[in-house]
Amino acid sequence: MMKGLVALVTGGASGLGLGTVQRFMKEGAKVVIADLPTSKGNQIAQELGDSVIFSPMDVTSEQDVNATLELTKNNFCKLDVVVNAAGIACAFKTFNVNKNLPHSLEDFQRIINVNTVGTFNVIRLSVGLMFNNTPNEDGQRGVVINTASVAAYEGQMGQAAYSASKGAIVGMTLPIARDLAKGGIRVVTIAPGLFDTPLLQSLPEKVRAFLMKTVPFPQRLGKPDEYAQLAQHIVENPFLNGEIIRLDGALRMQP
Repeated sequence: MMKGLVALVTGGASGLGLGTVQRFMKEGAKVVIADLPTSKGNQIAQELGDSVIFSPMDVTSEQDVNATLELTKNNFCKLDVVVNAAGIACAFKTFNVNKNLPHSLEDFQRIINVNTVGTFNVIRLSVGLMFNNTPNEDGQRGVVINTASVAAYEGQMGQAAYSASKGAIVGMTLPIARDLAKGGIRVVTIAPGLFDTPLLQSLPEKVRAFLMKTVPFPQRLGKPDEYAQLAQHIVENPFLNGEIIRLDGALRMQP
């Protein structure tokens, strides 16, 4: 059911986004990789072939997002699916007693701006292109998939900014789904647990081994393709809407 669809994937040059790009392409979709100019997006698009293009984009920039949507329209004529996988993180306690240092307000605002505001920015602009689609038998014109995190529910120490940004994505899923319902656009959010992404790949092997043991079953890190597999299911299951789906191997984060 992915064949012939056009998808825009933010953060598509690495991690969960790249896994989604690769799966969607293999399933017959055409994909736009939207990522920072400094990413490997252009190289990846060239390697994957004509069904994948790269658009340098900052999710917080209205100009960048509009340019990406114009590129999508010019190359593929439409947009069916948006996957918001772009995101950043930082780790710092609200107040570090040992250093007598409060959390940087600039860092907190940066995380919220990229993860939450950036996600909303992409949604609000991209659905305008989706509304041009001819509705199917259900009246559907498009699907939006967001990325939250289990940290939205069980944020660990030092995750105030990240948890707040992901909690906001959880909180806006249902109202956006309701906003877009009459236009035939579904909105679903995935809340991943610990995944084998560049962020975790950079950690020492001992730390990675410890993290794996915190996952009840299967006792390992999630694979980007497993995220992509769920994203594909969301696209293909027309009754999934306004929901947050945890994908975490039964993990519940501890303090």
